[in-house]
Amino acid sequence: MPSTWGNYLKMSIFGESHGPGIGVVLDGLPAGIPIDREALDRFTQRRAPGKNRNSTPRKENDWPEFLSGYWNGVTTGTPLAALIRNHDTQSKDYSQMEAVARPGHADYTGFLRYGGANDVRGGGHFSGRLTAPLTLAGGIAKQILAGQGIFIGAHLLQVADLQDLSFDPVNLDVPTLLRPGESPFPTLNQACGDGMQEAIEQARMALDSVGGIVECGVLGFPAGIGSPMFDGLENRIASLVFGIPAVKGVEFGDGFAACGLRGSQNNDPFFLENGRIATTTNHAGGILGGISSGMPILFRAGFKPTPSIALSQKTVNFRENRAEELSIHGRHDPCVAVRAVPVVEAAAALALLDALLEARGYQGLQGSSVGSK
Repeated sequence: MPSTWGNYLKMSIFGESHGPGIGVVLDGLPAGIPIDREALDRFTQRRAPGKNRNSTPRKENDWPEFLSGYWNGVTTGTPLAALIRNHDTQSKDYSQMEAVARPGHADYTGFLRYGGANDVRGGGHFSGRLTAPLTLAGGIAKQILAGQGIFIGAHLLQVADLQDLSFDPVNLDVPTLLRPGESPFPTLNQACGDGMQEAIEQARMALDSVGGIVECGVLGFPAGIGSPMFDGLENRIASLVFGIPAVKGVEFGDGFAACGLRGSQNNDPFFLENGRIATTTNHAGGILGGISSGMPILFRAGFKPTPSIALSQKTVNFRENRAEELSIHGRHDPCVAVRAVPVVEAAAALALLDALLEARGYQGLQGSSVGSK
């Protein structure tokens, strides 16, 4: 199934952007894990729409209803199902999409794949709205990992041609890692963030959009977790990150920049530090052969400019095979990368929890009240 993911921790995402609701089912969560609802709400609200001019004015509270798997403040060990109801929908804005392909969207390919039966309102199941249940699931995973001393944070590294400071690949600390997520705009440097917001506003006023890059870091993840070949940590993380609409690229460590280096420049020399094995540099991004090395895990996700723009564009009516001009109306983010920062964190958390559960099992989550299943 295209909307189901996971090896040990199984996740299914359901719903459409303008349907009654969207949601997630998580199967494989250990029993007896407390969920801090207030902390979960703070995390999901970082992704929620309608908070400022950098995002769509659509108003949704994104508060989940737990239908199963959660009782008396803890997980029960049975499948956890959560529903997020849709409220602020304006489906009339999408009446054209049944026949006219929006450039950069999945209207035409979705029509081909589902024979015209797919829900086109708000993009249907292709919509960025579906990142709300993904973020909810990842918020739960983040809490479980934090209980194990594993922390995940991300920031907006780039918008258009403007760049924030990068995470230190060797000496990154937890306060720095988490600081962007506690800020009104998720950058390390406030001046950089101010410039990015101005660039986003200029694009919005020009009826256009801009893309961006999100950098994500992980601290405290133990060494030796993962697998080679087709089920490595990079594979798992990337498979979820590429499930986020608008993601066009993922790189780990130095990524493509390493292709211009020599081996002597790209290799990370090992050394002993108080009996612990570490590396002096971290070009690999904390993963070697698909397995964690104990160094900070670092990766970046590239987001394309929002394809829904009000500028006139050439397209076709794919039901009548004729050319058309299209100006997209409705409510859209001028830069989707801004609200995607917690979504990338959520994807990383789910992938790493899946790998950790597979390697250590329920009882390997020390410090948590974990029952057997």
